[in-house]
Amino acid sequence: MRTVRMLATALLAGAALLGQAAPAALADTPSASASPSEQAGPTEAGTTFRTAARFLPGQQATAQAATGDYLYWVFPADTGERPTVRATVTLPDTALRHGAATWRVDVYDGLRRRQPCTYGMQSRAAAKDAATVELACALRPVRASADAWSQDPLPGSYYVRLTVTNGPDEDLGQPFSARIGVDVADEGGAYATDGALAAPLVPGATTADQAEADTEAGRTPAVEAGAPEDGWSSGWWSDRWIWTLVGGILAALAGIGGYVLTRGAGRPSRVPPAV
Repeated sequence: MRTVRMLATALLAGAALLGQAAPAALADTPSASASPSEQAGPTEAGTTFRTAARFLPGQQATAQAATGDYLYWVFPADTGERPTVRATVTLPDTALRHGAATWRVDVYDGLRRRQPCTYGMQSRAAAKDAATVELACALRPVRASADAWSQDPLPGSYYVRLTVTNGPDEDLGQPFSARIGVDVADEGGAYATDGALAAPLVPGATTADQAEADTEAGRTPAVEAGAPEDGWSSGWWSDRWIWTLVGGILAALAGIGGYVLTRGAGRPSRVPPAV
């Protein structure tokens, strides 16, 4: 019985450790992600992929343009992160508009592959009397690596494109303003993989020799210029290691407990000697 009590205590301790690890892996849900702060971001947007204005998650990027223009921004996303792009478009004055218009936000990865939105209003029609329109696009979690044929999001640069897709031709050219922000939820080891890219998908980042040449010439390599504030992750560590370790300990304790119980059940009872 003493052995069983010790085993139960060990199992409870392991379960408590697992319970402490669980919130870290499950707490980073979309509702737990913080809204973008009011940190200063770029006040202009690019008009092509090559001229996209760079901003970081937590910053607010703004721009003023004419209806019908294509606006481009770019931000970094690393392994285990799940970005959610949010856009607010302040429409032209109601008296100047001739009808409803549909606005759309799209997100592309470093290979310029359009990434699907898992949820959020990616495209929305604004009535003629609407003052603003809100758009959102939540991407899938970024993976450390993926098969060549896969469309899974990978670490690197992500482009945001905002434009009007349908509306009266008379409204083209009218001024509007836009605000872009990105929420990032850390998914941890839930979507971790065993591999890692040799380099993040950052346009302009070619080879290590080119990066070294840029450094020697005093130019910031593209892979560094497009990196998050704390740099790119190595891709090998995730909280999945904690789950694996705790699971191994619990399995070992369960095996010992089963052996002890089985041995106790199979042992013959002692008969007191006859007097």
